[in-house]
Formats: sequence, structure tokens, C-alpha cells
Amino acid sequence: MADAQPTQAEKAERFHALHAGAEPFIVANAFDAGSARILAGLGFEALATTSGGFAGTLGRCDGEVSRGEALGHARAVAGAVDLPVSADLENGFGHAPEEAAKTVTGAAEAGLVGCTIEDYTGDAERPFYDREEAADRIAAASEAARSAGFRFTLTARSECFIRGRPDLYEVIARLQAYERAGADVLMAPALPDIDAVAAVCNAVSKPVNFMAGVAGKSFPVAELAAAGVRRISLATSLYRAAMSGVVAAATEAKEEGTFTYVDDVMSSPEIAGYMRR
Repeated sequence: MADAQPTQAEKAERFHALHAGAEPFIVANAFDAGSARILAGLGFEALATTSGGFAGTLGRCDGEVSRGEALGHARAVAGAVDLPVSADLENGFGHAPEEAAKTVTGAAEAGLVGCTIEDYTGDAERPFYDREEAADRIAAASEAARSAGFRFTLTARSECFIRGRPDLYEVIARLQAYERAGADVLMAPALPDIDAVAAVCNAVSKPVNFMAGVAGKSFPVAELAAAGVRRISLATSLYRAAMSGVVAAATEAKEEGTFTYVDDVMSSPEIAGYMRR
């Protein structure tokens, strides 16, 4: 008799417990249900979606996906595996705090056990919400998370370094405000060095998620652990790695007229093995 699939509440408890482990854990970002199955088969303990990777599968750029599309994608990824799945839900698909809360409620209904809400507006003329406004949005999202009926993990994300505002003092002040507003995990992509990572970890009491995937700023797990990081996400890097493979193989076929890339790729039966639950 097959083992019963874990409930959403059980997966949520597992996800929460991972943040208190002896070492930081890696949450791998799937860009579709198939990649989620492969990552689960490789033994990752938790997954997340990637907004940029998912947008790419639709032939779009990051930030060009609607709430409904993102939640539908999240539902497909969460339904494909028995692992806890969190989601990159950008700014919550609306500026008002109520919109962020609506997105969190939808995330819980889609089968997710957590999500990330960021402080980037998407407006080039006003790229960041004011700190107080951003904290209000996290407070509303946190209230929605607490109403989910299980332990939903809310991650609050400061986009300053990755969006052209490299101010460590501001990042720390924002993350501290988001912690006070009820975030369970804190995140600041593209920190410049391991000392900045340690400064962020030391400035807050909640777990910190480090985002790997930025060239020159994707520090080894051992260094991140020593700095105090509790979770490491891979962002769009797996999607980009997959697309890099497509470009290399297709370029060889088109420009060289050879197909040596087939000697190194997985066979169809091997891929099918990952697709079987």
C-alpha cells in the first residue's frame, strides 16, 4: 500500500522546521511541474517557484505575469510533488496592503506553505515603497498568513541591492521593520559580500534567506552558514542553466551541423523516471 501523501498542514510544519535545522537548507526553485518533479527526485527537502523562470516559460519577462497566472503555476508545482512549496509572488500583485493580503490568501488556497512578498513597486519612477508603506503591506500579508489555518511561512524581501539602491543601512532598517510587521523569514538579494550577509543576519532575529544565483555573489554554503543564514534559494539560476543548455545545443546544431550534445543529455526514459511520483 502506497504511503499517504502529506497534508498541506504537515508540509507547512516540515517547512517551518527546516528553518531551525543544524545547517542552512537549500530550497530549489522550479520553473514548471516537470522541473519540480526532477528536483524532488534529486532529494531536495523543499521547493519554491521563480517568478522570472515561470515568466520565461510563457515567453515573457519577469514582472509580466498576473496574480491568477502566478497562483495557477504555483498550484501546478505544489500539486506535482509531496514537498513543501513556497512561491515568489513579487510585490503581491497590487500596491495596497489589501492586495498583498489577497495574494497570500490565494497562495494558501493554491496549496503553498509559504510565499515571498517584496518591496519593489515595478514602477521605474518610484521603484520602492516607502519603508512604512512597505511594512504596512507586510503586516497585512502577515495577518492573512495567520488566517490560513496552518503554519504559513511569510518571507519579506528587500530589493534594494538588486534594484539599484545598494544601501546596507536601508536594507537592514527595512528588514527590521518587516520583522516587526510579522514576517517569518527575511531576505535581501544581491548583498555584495559575506560581511554584508553577516550584518543582515546579526541585525534581525528571524531566519534569513540568502539568494544564490548572482555571479560573484553566490557564496558557498559553509560561508553562509557561518554568517548565520538559515535558508538558501536558487532563484532563476536553474532556469537560466536550463536555457543555457538549450542555447548551447541549438547553436551547435545550427552553426556546426553536429549533434555531440546528445552524448551528455539525459535520455527520455531517465527523464520519465523523474516524472513518476
